Amino acid sequence: MNYRRLVILLSLTGLAACTVMPTGPSVMALPGSSKTFDQFRADDASCRQFAFQQVGGVSADQAAANSAVGSAVVGTAIGAAAGAAFGGGSGAAIGAGAGLLTGSAVGVGAAQTSGYGVQRRYDYAYLQCMYAAGDKVPVYGPMRTAPPNGAYSTPPLPPPGIQPPPPSS
Repeated sequence: MNYRRLVILLSLTGLAACTVMPTGPSVMALPGSSKTFDQFRADDASCRQFAFQQVGGVSADQAAANSAVGSAVVGTAIGAAAGAAFGGGSGAAIGAGAGLLTGSAVGVGAAQTSGYGVQRRYDYAYLQCMYAAGDKVPVYGPMRTAPPNGAYSTPPLPPPGIQPPPPSS
């Protein structure tokens, strides 16, 4: 019966540690206006390598797995110590199991946070590199189009009697 509980506990722990992150950029870049597709592919390969170096040579998936395992190990150690302090030898085993389960559950959130943080830093480095290489990097936000005559109008003046805000220094 104890082996059955152990198998269930280890299965839950293994499932809790599963976090899958992209293995490359999760953002879009497009070839620059004067670039061939082969030049773009060379920029892409170079910028992927640059971004990987900027995040310390660790993929987002590796960072997530390391965080999950670390949380499970810390939870097991704390649970075993608490169990031994309160219940002796058998308490250590029960505390270790409870700590492993709790540490794994906490590790899921920590793993996702760690993985997403590494992925975000990777994406920023990748976009900076691609932009510096002359490729197009789409940005999100409101678009402003040029009027038909090509000239932008100036904003209207405030009504008479209302003072504009003082210039910021």
